[in-house]
Amino acid sequence: MSRFMGLARKFNCFYFNGDLHNCRPFLVGGIQVGLMQPRVVEAALRHPDVFHFDSGSGSIMLHPAFATYEERSAKINHVLSQWREQSLFVTLKGWRDECYEVRTGFADPPLMKMERAATCLFGIRQYGVEIMGHTRHPHLGVCLWLQRRSLSKPTWPGKWDSMVAGGLSVGHSVLDTALKEANEEASIPSHLLANLKAAGSVSFYFESERGLFPNTEFVYDLELPADFVPCNADGEVESFELVPVAQVMERILTPDFKTTSCPTALDFLIRHGFINSDNEPQLPELVELLHIPLHYLYSRHQQRPSQITNSNNTSASN
Repeated sequence: MSRFMGLARKFNCFYFNGDLHNCRPFLVGGIQVGLMQPRVVEAALRHPDVFHFDSGSGSIMLHPAFATYEERSAKINHVLSQWREQSLFVTLKGWRDECYEVRTGFADPPLMKMERAATCLFGIRQYGVEIMGHTRHPHLGVCLWLQRRSLSKPTWPGKWDSMVAGGLSVGHSVLDTALKEANEEASIPSHLLANLKAAGSVSFYFESERGLFPNTEFVYDLELPADFVPCNADGEVESFELVPVAQVMERILTPDFKTTSCPTALDFLIRHGFINSDNEPQLPELVELLHIPLHYLYSRHQQRPSQITNSNNTSASN
């Protein structure tokens, strides 16, 4: 196995090695939106007024009685706030007061919102944006701007990362997020952001001590003039460094690089020809592992409308 394939298996560790047998699908409105590990299932079932175990499918459902976005969001937030107070899960120490939408698919209307730090407890698909800032240096050749994350960040403190990266929070589109993060994290002026080019997306399925991360990152390329130097404005970046591509290829293989930002770095290196079939014999497999079919993985557990109705009737009779 090549070094890059080993890296791809690392950021797809749940896809390859996850304990699916003991996880439970998480359903909202009768459709799977996530996946819950046993420790989270155990905690959730202590709240039978909010979570319902469906013995037929083996799924955990947000109680079918909650039918609106607002009600579902309020009920789940109430439980999560209790878990936070009880220090039940390490990920909730990084509570951000920032919510992510919970959807069946990216283009579908949101079913509810959830605190960002908690989404990994339910295996909710997360969406983010990364900007690959690059320049053609007169002496070093093609280089990428990398940021070192602030040491005070709740996740991946001090690790190397893409020049600009951020999650899609409630009320922000993909492009809105890219422009907002570019301004906050790197102070990139609007006339340079006019060169921002959408470059597709990557998807992967990672697992850590915090939970499950079925992530999709929307990727943008931004070619910058050689004399531009990014400057952080929101306190979330320790420093920036302009790194030649050959060094980037080595740095992403080290523990100093944020694992869940490696897919976008690999994607950039492949799209721009630095990793190719001549120097990476497993290139087709590597490309596939940058595009895990998360939406299809989550389409197996769905209830028909009649089943949802029956669940509601059963709940009412109880």
